[in-house]
Amino acid sequence: MSMLNLAKFDATPLQTEPCDYLIVPGFVRPEALAGLNADFPAIDAAGNFPFEDLSWGPRFQALVDELTGPDVRRHFAAKFGMDLDAFPTQVTIRKHMSRLDGRIHNDSRSKKITVLIYFNEQWTQRGGQLRLNKSLDRMDDYYVEVPPVCGNLIAFRRNEHSFHGFPSASGERRTLQMYWVDPQRLQRKKATGMRKIIHKLVRRAIKKF
Repeated sequence: MSMLNLAKFDATPLQTEPCDYLIVPGFVRPEALAGLNADFPAIDAAGNFPFEDLSWGPRFQALVDELTGPDVRRHFAAKFGMDLDAFPTQVTIRKHMSRLDGRIHNDSRSKKITVLIYFNEQWTQRGGQLRLNKSLDRMDDYYVEVPPVCGNLIAFRRNEHSFHGFPSASGERRTLQMYWVDPQRLQRKKATGMRKIIHKLVRRAIKKF
């Protein structure tokens, strides 16, 4: 049986402002969440890590197999009105937050569609809820926000206005991020995890001079 509620996905209307997007609460079926959290990739540091560099259990592998398979690709292609056959998938995992996480940004042009799925069973913090923002510099000026819990999904098609981020929070924020990307992107080795945080700090310091 599928871990994903694709019927609910299909029934959710696509929104178009500021970009094509949809939010599907409970996209991962509730009965699958406990097993997926038990098999969640082992991560002990803040940062965003390539899935293939981690270790995980069989139920989480089954979820990734389903997400990256042809049936899910077909549903997303139909929803976004986009032929995705030429674009491979890339999957990353985040478990722990750092103080740098959540800053408003836009994805690179090499990412065509971004998918975020959340696995925390509950969320009591005011921060940590992903927002589609109206600008790069105002966190409180946004279109929608998504609680990072219970298999919730937000997916959006990258454009020049697809800014997103979340107010600062702490602790575990279990997230799977999947992208359909330009094939050339997979040939580049990107900084991830703590290396990514260090690279951000270096770039920020350089801009001051």
